[in-house]
Amino acid sequence: MTSHLFRHSTVLSVPILALLAATGLAQSSFPTGTIRFVAPNSASTPPDIISRIISRELTESEGWRVIVENRPGGVTTIAASDVLNQPSDGNSLFAMSVPSVAAPSLVPKIAYDLSKDFDPVIKATVSYNVLVVNPSVPATTVAELVALLKSQPDKLTFSSGGFGTPAHLIGEQFKQQTGTRAQHVPYAQFSQAIGDLLNGTNTFQFITVLPVVDLIKTGKLRALAVTGPKRVPALPDVPTIIEAGYPSLVVEDWTGFAVKHGTPKETVARLNAAINKALQKRSVQEALAKIGAEPAGGTPEQFGRMVGDQVAHWYQIVSGAGIKVE
Repeated sequence: MTSHLFRHSTVLSVPILALLAATGLAQSSFPTGTIRFVAPNSASTPPDIISRIISRELTESEGWRVIVENRPGGVTTIAASDVLNQPSDGNSLFAMSVPSVAAPSLVPKIAYDLSKDFDPVIKATVSYNVLVVNPSVPATTVAELVALLKSQPDKLTFSSGGFGTPAHLIGEQFKQQTGTRAQHVPYAQFSQAIGDLLNGTNTFQFITVLPVVDLIKTGKLRALAVTGPKRVPALPDVPTIIEAGYPSLVVEDWTGFAVKHGTPKETVARLNAAINKALQKRSVQEALAKIGAEPAGGTPEQFGRMVGDQVAHWYQIVSGAGIKVE
């Protein structure tokens, strides 16, 4: 749970990258076969969709054979272990997101150490959640929801797609930073979680923007705030959590990629450069926008620092909430 995450990673300087490109060294040894994006989520979830968008572009632009394999379960530990069971050749990439960095805090006796066993490649995308309530809830602002929860401690509920999901973790952060108490209700299926929010069984939920835009616009759900630092185009009338008076509740929902530690630094650089290039393509950006995500990009070093910070952050939230997933 320290900022030393990915401490073994090395970022190549621009001159070295140029030399590799000129000599063809980076390209000559990679890839050695099919590249696998191992998504720790089921099909049609954001990390899965993002992996598929990027894999298609890499197939077209780089001529690589790239596939996406879904390994859901274990708060992303099944997918992580899958990658660690492969050679350190860069042909298997772990599609990481918020649950990946919370897993070391959530899962007792986790079988790997993120700081030793993985090297970062790139932060690919960023997106934000929206705080929604059932219209019957007597709260039209975040402050009013906080007051309502404080008036009925442990009597109201918030829902999520399961333990360790972003909706769960953000909900726990919300409770801790607002001094409120509410019961968490996890669901195995997104449709069930939304259904019980719509029928008033649960009080509120933090959820990705795209699936609920129409429900908000038609008045079936009420949006109180988005968790980003700026308003989102799909919901221009919904204030940010900063505007609502809670700047400490700005939370990114992100997706990035890592490889098994020991992968040659030239291979990491090659993957980083190819994905950065893919994220600059208009077609990729448009596809990401359809699911409410924005391209991020950057260096392995930047991604490693961010993930280290995220591990420390979610450790504080998880330990504060006393959550453990068996």
